[in-house]
Amino acid sequence: MAGAAQDQSQIGLKIEEFLEYLQVERGSSPLTIRDYRHYLTRFSNWMKEKGIRRDLEDINSDVVRSFRVYLSNLPGEGKTLLTRRTQGYHVIALRSFLKWLIKNDFQVMAPDKIELPKVEERQVKFLTGEQVDRLLNAPTLSTIQGKRDKAILEVLFSTGLRVSELTKLDRDKVDLDRREFGIIGKGGKARVVFLSQRATDWLVKYLNEREDHYKPLFIHHKGASAPGTPDEKMRLTVRSVQRMVKKYSHKMKLPIEVTPHVMRHSFATDLLMAGADIRSVQEMLGHKNISTTQIYTHVTNKQLRDIHEAFHGKGGKD
Repeated sequence: MAGAAQDQSQIGLKIEEFLEYLQVERGSSPLTIRDYRHYLTRFSNWMKEKGIRRDLEDINSDVVRSFRVYLSNLPGEGKTLLTRRTQGYHVIALRSFLKWLIKNDFQVMAPDKIELPKVEERQVKFLTGEQVDRLLNAPTLSTIQGKRDKAILEVLFSTGLRVSELTKLDRDKVDLDRREFGIIGKGGKARVVFLSQRATDWLVKYLNEREDHYKPLFIHHKGASAPGTPDEKMRLTVRSVQRMVKKYSHKMKLPIEVTPHVMRHSFATDLLMAGADIRSVQEMLGHKNISTTQIYTHVTNKQLRDIHEAFHGKGGKD
């Protein structure tokens, strides 16, 4: 943490080396590194407060068990306790740290001795086809902002892009003739992204209205920009896109709070319900592990169950 004294214990020094490994060799995102630093520093600081020596051999089953009890009683946001999921993130970080230490020939506790906490299955929020249509038709098309917002919504649903990936797009990197472009996603994973014809058409309409030469695909349009304004000053931010999607969600009175990530969920469930195989969906979403994509199969399995219960046995006897 900025301004904090450097932790000179053996564990503290190795945590720094581990974070450097994540950044340089694993290509982990700054957000991932920030979170791992937070979780592992909390563990090291807790050991210090408990008067436990902070050498690597001091990480043992009893210490880890006591730390987990501490986490279970730790306040989170507001006055609530840390969620089981957040407690689990601490454990995942600690296990990853131990795996790295073993890989580097340090004699430490085996990571698989630390069990991950059971957490409730994550609920995937997504829009039905009718709700997607309502959201996509929400922008007013008489202004360039409205055409931009329409293009953004169409691209989000057409591609399943993460909002950070969307805002990084540049005009010259998107092939509108082939309706595809390459992207470097989370964890440095490269993939090809495909645009629907409808999303492409709205991108063309939006870009044809622009008289600027700014590089970003999506830019701010409020007020006149001063001559020579840098490209990055004009680029639409993640927060701006999140606010925009929320605004149209409220405007159309949709039953769930729509975010760009809900659009991503909607893209994935739409593909799976239409019969796409999970490996292809994994590739299109840019998921490193198939297990991440499998959260969507729970949704589609429920859809099949509902259909079974609604129609099975209703056709009379043969």
